[in-house]
Parts: sequence; structure tokens; C-alpha cells
Amino acid sequence: MIIDTHIHENKYSPDSFIDLEKAIDMAKITELDAICITNHDNNYLRKDIGDSAKINGVLVIVGTEVLTYQGDILVFGLKDIPKEMLHAEELLDLVRKHNGVAIAAHPFRNNNRGLENHLHEVGHLLSGVESFNGSTYTYHNLYAYATATELGLPSLGASDAHVIDRIGMYATKFYNTIRDHKDFIEAIKSKDFHPVMRKDGRYVDFDYCYETILPTKEAVDAKYR
Repeated sequence: MIIDTHIHENKYSPDSFIDLEKAIDMAKITELDAICITNHDNNYLRKDIGDSAKINGVLVIVGTEVLTYQGDILVFGLKDIPKEMLHAEELLDLVRKHNGVAIAAHPFRNNNRGLENHLHEVGHLLSGVESFNGSTYTYHNLYAYATATELGLPSLGASDAHVIDRIGMYATKFYNTIRDHKDFIEAIKSKDFHPVMRKDGRYVDFDYCYETILPTKEAVDAKYR
């Protein structure tokens, strides 16, 4: 299964321009089997669709991107998102207590919202690292991948899309059967997955060559400045 594990929709993430229905349509166009909606600091989408739902042939899984004092962490399986900001270790302990999973989001992005070298402090509590993020520069993603490898943590790919055309740019290939949020959490725990990128209309494994993983810094600057 190919899953984009980090997308924001505009009903509950004010900085997103993506309508959920259009996100699902784009997922179908880009041949994603599932998408994870990880809005900022809330999982209010659960009120609309539950923890997960199959909508128009696409599995939608609800998670949350939580900002801690050390940086952003994607969490799944935590129903009650803390209202106050926590330290990363506090959040990760809470996720583990509820048998959920946590993934370091864009750890080395240059916006002071990644865990950066705090990965070394809390790596034992993480289930994975979002090493390939569609809104992050090449060299920051490669540094995340190298650090994840050093720590023995599995890497994921995701778009972190806030605009529709970014959906599915990067994703994660799972070898487990995933029917709902429970299966997804177990699949993350199994570590039986790896990041993929969409290239020439299909998903391919990374060859970890600098030129083929992501566009250059200049290209990203030109698109998003």
C-alpha cells in the first residue's frame, strides 16, 4: 500500500488550502491507497469521519501534527491531544501509554519546528522519522535520513501538503494490509515500510542519489518564495 502520511486539510488547519474531498480526489489521481490527515495540534476531523474511514475508495486516517517545545511530531492513536504545549519526551510518553505511534516530522527543516538534534534524546521513544518531506530542502531531508539511519529508526516519506498539487509527491510504501487506523498503527510498529517518491507518474523507490531525491534548493525557492 502507498500512503501519504502527512497532509493538512483546510477545515481544521487554517494554513492549508486543501479541501478534504479534493484531497481524496487527488489521492485517487496520484494512485495513493490512503492518506493521513495530520492537522496542526488537533484531531477534530475525528468528529466528522472517526479515526479512519474509506471514502471514495481511499482510506483516510486521522492523526495529528503536534508542536512540542523541541519540534513537530506526528502522532497516531492519541485521542485526546494536549491543549498545552509539552516537551517532546512528555508527548512521546503519552503516546506510548496509549499504544500509539509517533513520527518525527521534517526534523531538520529550517523553520525551527523540527526536532533537529533532539532526535538523539528521544529516538528511543519514536516509531520512525519523516526523512523525506515534500516541503523541505534536499540537504535537510538527507540529513534526516542519515540521522534516522544512525539511530536505527525507519524512514518515511510524506508530502506535508498544504496545497493540492503537492499531495503524493512523497509517500511511504507499506507491505502490510492496512484497512483502518488500527492496522496503520500496527504497520508502523512493524517497521515493514520504506519511503517512495512519485516520478514519471508512478511511485519508485529512492536510489538515494542527491539529484533524484528532491528538487534543488533553488527550485524549491522559486516555487515557494
